[in-house]
Amino acid sequence: IVIVGGLSSIASDAGYLILVPLAAAALKAVGRNPIAGMAAGFAAVACTFAVNVIPQPLDAMLTEITNEAIGTRGDAITLMNNYYFGVASFIVLAIVCTFITERIIEPRLGTWTPDADYVEIDDTSVDEAGEARGLRFALYGFLGVLAIVLLFTIPSGAPLRHPETGDIIGQTPFMDSLLFIIALFFLVSGICYGVGAGTVKSANDVIGAIVKTWAGMAGLILMFLMIAQFIAYFNYTHLPQVIAVGMAHVLESLGLGALPLMLAFILVIILLDFILPGALPKWAIFAPIFVPVFYDLNISPQALLAAYRIGDSPVNPLTPLMVYLPFIVTVAQRYKKESGVGTIISLMLPYALLMAAVWIVLFIAWYVIDLPLGPGYPFSL
Repeated sequence: IVIVGGLSSIASDAGYLILVPLAAAALKAVGRNPIAGMAAGFAAVACTFAVNVIPQPLDAMLTEITNEAIGTRGDAITLMNNYYFGVASFIVLAIVCTFITERIIEPRLGTWTPDADYVEIDDTSVDEAGEARGLRFALYGFLGVLAIVLLFTIPSGAPLRHPETGDIIGQTPFMDSLLFIIALFFLVSGICYGVGAGTVKSANDVIGAIVKTWAGMAGLILMFLMIAQFIAYFNYTHLPQVIAVGMAHVLESLGLGALPLMLAFILVIILLDFILPGALPKWAIFAPIFVPVFYDLNISPQALLAAYRIGDSPVNPLTPLMVYLPFIVTVAQRYKKESGVGTIISLMLPYALLMAAVWIVLFIAWYVIDLPLGPGYPFSL
């Protein structure tokens, strides 16, 4: 449950709506407390949202905002600059999240006893044969896309390799096309599932599903437009440079090293996350200020972005401004009617505190050891 919850960020916010109720139902099905399953699923989705073992759309957007903030000061970073750190963080946080659920949350909740008015959902109407056929078709579609990708990547001289060096990883057509390739996997697998399950009978059904998805993203697209306008006008005023120079002088006068400065930055972002939970809006506001400041102090943008990921995620389930919190309360109320916002926050508090503490320790170790490459460029590929 925890691993799938962490991976769900590849599909943006879908994990909140799909995995959390399924996690509760999964633990109930094996005779355990469903509230513990809900807590584990919610923590896995929210507290690890900024990292994944698969490059996700959020990575691309954070990278582009960072590059806009870098401007002409230095080389642009790539989608893979935090990849190793993200994978290590994902594994460590999954272990910590599981430990908290097993040792703290579930023992505290005790055995689940259904409320008097609890009603079991009737799932006898589910077409199990159609679902099984759809999943089988989806697997065929996934393997088909995988075969095509391997054909265009593995052989020597393949078009997705670097035309000169022949590399696959780095500044290569494969890495530049990675988000499209991931989207293609989802698209083909989804269409194949619909054909197998009988829910997709024509091209119009596929187009209708895509239109419905984009209609649901209208607010997100508008937010991206506002972010782009803010960054453009903010940079046009040259305020970032003025603020950066002033703050750089202040920070230099403090005589702090790079690591204490980044730890202070993490704490600032954690506090700001209570009033501005979205990862993109926060970074759009603060990247044009903090990236130049830390760059002038010889702290690489990829290291600052890694610090930002730590500050952004752990307290997501604690803030009352979390957009999915009412839905999580509804899931909890299905199994325990008197559940409320306070119930959810009290359950999430151990996750937020312990996962943030462990993540900061990992960050310190990673920065001190300077993995995986070269002095001055931690968190890079």
